[in-house]
Amino acid sequence: MSGPTQCFGPRGVRRGAALTLVFAGVLATGAVTGSLPRGGAKSEALASRSVASTVDQDEVADAAARAVADGKSGKEAAEEVVSRSGDRWGAVYDERQYEEFEQALDGSYTGVGIAAKRSADGQVEVARVQPGGPADRAGIEPGDLLRTIDGHRVDKRPVAEVVALLRGDRTEAAAGSTVVLGIGRGARLRTETLHRARLTTDPVTVRRLGPPRSAASSSSSPSSSSGAVMIEVDSFTRGSGAKVRDAVRDAPSDAGVLLDLRGNSGGLVAEAVTAASAFLDGGLVATYDVHGEQRALYAQPGGDTGRPLVVLVDGGTMSAAELLTGALQDRGRAVTVGSRTFGKGSVQMPSKLPGGSVAELTVGHYRTPAGRTVEEHGITPDLAVGSKAEQRAETVLSGLGGGS
Repeated sequence: MSGPTQCFGPRGVRRGAALTLVFAGVLATGAVTGSLPRGGAKSEALASRSVASTVDQDEVADAAARAVADGKSGKEAAEEVVSRSGDRWGAVYDERQYEEFEQALDGSYTGVGIAAKRSADGQVEVARVQPGGPADRAGIEPGDLLRTIDGHRVDKRPVAEVVALLRGDRTEAAAGSTVVLGIGRGARLRTETLHRARLTTDPVTVRRLGPPRSAASSSSSPSSSSGAVMIEVDSFTRGSGAKVRDAVRDAPSDAGVLLDLRGNSGGLVAEAVTAASAFLDGGLVATYDVHGEQRALYAQPGGDTGRPLVVLVDGGTMSAAELLTGALQDRGRAVTVGSRTFGKGSVQMPSKLPGGSVAELTVGHYRTPAGRTVEEHGITPDLAVGSKAEQRAETVLSGLGGGS
């Protein structure tokens, strides 16, 4: 377990939502969500801070070793050191937790199969229900409102927190554990008790947006335009980058692409680089440092550089998704629409500790091709839009000649 690998999100959601930015795969070849994030939806599923301010790996390992030798918990001792260090992204996992996290990077997660988003009037709305999942079997539908989780109101909570509650991240809830949801539909409020399950999801969804309005309104002859293609990427789990690339290759030649990264909690940076390669003909994607050593990530040549491209982002766009957004924005390849992204641009490295636990500690930060830092700042879109962001993005794409 060596080499720079991972970049996690907030402690409450990082494990289940696979917020990791894993660099090991990139270096070798050239991180769901009881609800997962999907286009404005968050489902159960990075430098302004110097590396010198983070905890030393040897210090954490020594604390764990002393605790184990004394018959105490190495994990708890390591957590104490990390909590004092000021490393906002540092975390310690036991073997089971880390194994579950690794499974999440393959698109497997524990949850109820709900993707949630913030509605236009500020409530938490069910955006998507995974077929066959616990929520689907309970009759929960898109458009339903999540009023309470285990008796606690959630309408004022950030969607990421709602996701963590659905998954049971803070209580280490396992498959089979229960969660009680207060569901609103119209004027009716009902309570559903669901049992969390181990689920798998496809992180990339492709759909046609239809022909441009001008073409749709003409009945005299069919339009030659094929409209636009929306590619929604929930998270960058294994294989997601290739799916983005294939979706772009399969799209009609005259179709623009709306790349929806809203609520994308990040994942494997190798997959984000592969996704960038779908739209770039080689060149820089990001730079990063590990213990002060500067390195760079490059796109593969041969991407589609002419197709109109608009990227949708919001406050739930995190880590690897921010890396992709920054690359496409700095390289002048896409128009970005939505709201400022989360702001996570740090690199974590895993190390196994005495006693079997695993520590994830910050070892560096990344920057966009133009040298911008992401940590704490996020990425500001070219067109800032609150509500109706998708509609505005489609309008922009149509203006670029990509259909809508």
